[in-house]
Amino acid sequence: MRTLLSRTFARFTVTVLLGGLAVSGVTLPATAGPEPTAATTAVSTYGPQSRADDAIAWFAARNGSTSYQGYCEKAVENAYGKTGIYASAIANWNDAVRRGAAHKGDLNPPKGALVFWNISSYGHVGLATGDGSFWATSVNGRIGKAKLPYFANYLGWAQPNF
Repeated sequence: MRTLLSRTFARFTVTVLLGGLAVSGVTLPATAGPEPTAATTAVSTYGPQSRADDAIAWFAARNGSTSYQGYCEKAVENAYGKTGIYASAIANWNDAVRRGAAHKGDLNPPKGALVFWNISSYGHVGLATGDGSFWATSVNGRIGKAKLPYFANYLGWAQPNF
């Protein structure tokens, strides 16, 4: 019992001291924690989430940006932490078709799936949110969220191959 009281008092003292430092504007140096193990939940910049959630958050953080206009494939790849995988959205779609991974015409893509259109020789690609919407470039001239199909010539969806 005495040991438990001693530990509780010690924790209380440390909490009070650290709280006082924070109030006075003093910061303490960060210390390294234990190395993550394979069983550790993945934690991203945005907290513990799936890869799809991270990719959606990437787009949401750039909502309204015009910096990716004409680079839809680069945007979806960057959202998944990749770059330079496919030369264009249509190349990505054609690869999905070749691999048998394309869901042609399906307007119910799961969260994180890539959604494709044939709107130019390069095609167009966005990122499904799993609720009938998607994030993409060129939504009203910028990165934005819209309901499927939005653009003409919807091709379908496929899981990212990266």
